[in-house]
Amino acid sequence: MKKRILMLGCGVMQAVAIRSAKERGWEVVAVDGNPEAPFRLLADRFEPIDLKDIERLKKLALSLKENGGLDAVFTAATDFSVPVAAIAETCGLPGHSLEAAINASDKLRMRECFRKAGVPSPRFAGIDRSSVCEASVLMQQENISYPVVVKPVDNMGARGCRRADSPDSLREALEDALCFSRTGRAIVEEYMDGPEFSLEALVFDNEIRMTGFADRHIAFSPYFVEMGHTIPTSLSASDRAQIEAVFFRGIRALGLSHGVAKGDLKLTDSGPMIGEIAGRLSGGFMSGWTFPYSSGIPLTANALDLAAGLPPSALTRLHDWTSAERAWISIPGSVRYVSGYEQAKSIPYLKDIFPRVSSGDTVRFPLNNVEKCGNCLSAAPDRHAAVDACLKAVRTICVRLEPFNADTDAYLSAGSATSTSFPPDAFPVSRIPEDDSWESTGTLAQFQIPASICGCLDTCFDWYGRSLRDAIRDMCVIEPALVPFLREAPLSIRIQAWNALVRGGIQGMLYVFDCHSHA
Repeated sequence: MKKRILMLGCGVMQAVAIRSAKERGWEVVAVDGNPEAPFRLLADRFEPIDLKDIERLKKLALSLKENGGLDAVFTAATDFSVPVAAIAETCGLPGHSLEAAINASDKLRMRECFRKAGVPSPRFAGIDRSSVCEASVLMQQENISYPVVVKPVDNMGARGCRRADSPDSLREALEDALCFSRTGRAIVEEYMDGPEFSLEALVFDNEIRMTGFADRHIAFSPYFVEMGHTIPTSLSASDRAQIEAVFFRGIRALGLSHGVAKGDLKLTDSGPMIGEIAGRLSGGFMSGWTFPYSSGIPLTANALDLAAGLPPSALTRLHDWTSAERAWISIPGSVRYVSGYEQAKSIPYLKDIFPRVSSGDTVRFPLNNVEKCGNCLSAAPDRHAAVDACLKAVRTICVRLEPFNADTDAYLSAGSATSTSFPPDAFPVSRIPEDDSWESTGTLAQFQIPASICGCLDTCFDWYGRSLRDAIRDMCVIEPALVPFLREAPLSIRIQAWNALVRGGIQGMLYVFDCHSHA
């Protein structure tokens, strides 16, 4: 008999699940708070309902159950595993219990579950707007010292998440986190120092079956922006086993029993510690793209099986490849256009390009994982080829900004960033002094380069791991008119342009060029 599933969300991350259900011949009823959700037309039926409105969602689910039946409820890469569990409980459908879903969605409850079960996890304190002034006292009561991490208790994608190293930065971080909390609550945690990993597992029949284990690449302190991930992890087997064991203990402590579990864990000097565990498929392209690319296992299809009360049907690895994901970002401004897509598509082993911005959009340097400009995905037989393909792609794509923008001007005119400044300089070198000398060097002899940066052409790297020398070559490929511009422009303008490269990378150099070309 044809199954019917209620799908929460119709965005890019849920499209894989909708397509997978349709391929099985299931009827898909989808809901999303956005009446123009990009993948709503994939579903058999679409209802524009706010995913926070649990009562309306339950009413719809009961109506479906009473009129044709309802076999499953599902979401992927959203904050809404609690509505999924509430619907499952109301309609008698398979899934994590409502209590377990709340434990895995509320960071304060999550930490308390870990503490009671003795699962390695940072010390913590809960803060609301009435207790911001008492934050230092609450930290002392829990024996928490700086540095700390401040987060909203009920949001994802690193929104409102940042590190604080002092009482002043703590208050600022708390105000930010509280703005991103639907319930007006934040959590202050000990900072865990060490590499970070994303893990996923299927939980069913009292068994936890590991699926994905990826290295996360986090940047731009004091914020936590994931610039990509690589799967499988490069960790040793012994370190991997330790982390998986702690992950399993965390899953059981939360009470997750039927469905998916997704974890963010760190390997510290004291051993593995849990950042978070969620009762849903991950975002960030791991569950729907990079894990299947690396293993041949359709994780979303297996998760749909569990949601419908079926055993996972495809857990056998078909190959052992590496898949990588990397993001590209922008300095502040307004997007004029984005170039490089066609060139990037021709890169061997590149699988997908997911743009997030287009002409006319306002962009800023990212503070979280939803403010990036796009993502590239690759898959290859070996790790080097997969990572190299993604890096080549993000270095090829360029967000060209509109000239004469106040936000861009302010960003580029900022003084030299320190090692702890935010936003950081694209290249960690000092600004070009007005009395600098100029040199011609090797393959870059078509124009002279400030002498102060000649010694670090091959030792300084931008946000994408691109050397200063390669950036100079690349910018002249993107805009050939830069060659005569950098050769003939007045000295003051050339200094401005080179300083823009140091501060804002290729984008900064092109912005200065465009401003003077349109003057």
